[in-house]
Amino acid sequence: MGAAVRFLIGSLLLLPAIASAAPFTFIVAGLGGEPDYEQRFREQAAAIAEAAEKAAGAPGHVVVLTGEQARRESLRKELATFTGKVTANDSATIVLIGHGSYDGEEYRFNLPGTDITGSELAQLFDKLAAKQQLIVNATSASGATSDLWKRPERIVITATKSGGERTATRFAQFWAQAVTSDGADVNKDEVVTAAEAFDFANRQVAASFKSDVALATEHARMAADESATFLVARISGSAVSGSDPEVAALLTQRGQVEHDLAGVKERKSALSQDEYYDELEGVLVKLALLQKQIDAKQGAR
Repeated sequence: MGAAVRFLIGSLLLLPAIASAAPFTFIVAGLGGEPDYEQRFREQAAAIAEAAEKAAGAPGHVVVLTGEQARRESLRKELATFTGKVTANDSATIVLIGHGSYDGEEYRFNLPGTDITGSELAQLFDKLAAKQQLIVNATSASGATSDLWKRPERIVITATKSGGERTATRFAQFWAQAVTSDGADVNKDEVVTAAEAFDFANRQVAASFKSDVALATEHARMAADESATFLVARISGSAVSGSDPEVAALLTQRGQVEHDLAGVKERKSALSQDEYYDELEGVLVKLALLQKQIDAKQGAR
C-alpha cells in the first residue's frame, strides 16, 4: 500500500470512532405513585425504546418493563434473560426511569411491590458480557449508584450527583428528547452519542429550573471514559431517511461496517502492519461508498 493511502487511513483514525456493536437496550419504568407520574414514566420509556429499536436495526434487541411488569422478580428474571443474549461483541444500555430512594447506606429503585436495591442491581449488571456498557439511572437519589455501578467498561449516568438529591427528577424527560430529535446531535453526523445526550439533557434540566425560577434540585453526573463514542441513537437527517426503506437499509449496513472497522482495530496487535492497513483500507472503502449512497439518497449538498 502506498504512503498516501496510509496517510489517509491514519488521518481517518484520528477521528472518534463510534462504537457500533450490535446494540441491546433494557428499559424499566418504575413505580409512579401518582397517575401523572405513572403516565409520564411510561411515555418516556416508550420514546427511549423507539429510539433504541431504530438504532438496533433488528427485532428483539429492546426490552421494556412498565407497570406490573416491572415488579422486582419480573425485573430480575427479564434482566437475566437479557444478559444471556448479550455477547462480548455487543453493546448494552440499561435505562431506569422513576423514583429512587437512599437511606444513607442503600439505594432502592421503587417498583410495584418490593423495591430492588442498588446492590442487587449491581450484581445483575455485572453479568453483562458486553465490552461496551451504558447505564442511565434517571431516578431521584440515583447519584448514590454512580460509584457502586462504575466499571472500566461501563459508562454510568445518574440524574443526581448524590443520594441526597431526592426530589422527583426531570432528567429522563430530556434524555428521551435527546435520543428522539436532532437537538443533541451537535456535529450533525446523524448519530447521538452518550456524551451528546448527557450534555443535552443536562443543559435542558438546568434551563427548565431557570425557566421556573426555581432552585435546581438535581445535578446530573457521568462516570465514563468512552462516552464520546458510545452510540445511543441514530437521527434521520431528512424526511427521506425516515421514510425510504432503501436509506434505512443503507444505514443498517453502515452500522455493520462501522462494527467491522472496530473489529479490525481490536485485532491490530495480531496483524502485521501490511495486513492491518490492507484490512483497514478495505473496510474504509466500503464505508465511504455506503456514505456516498446515503448522501445521494438524502440529497446531500
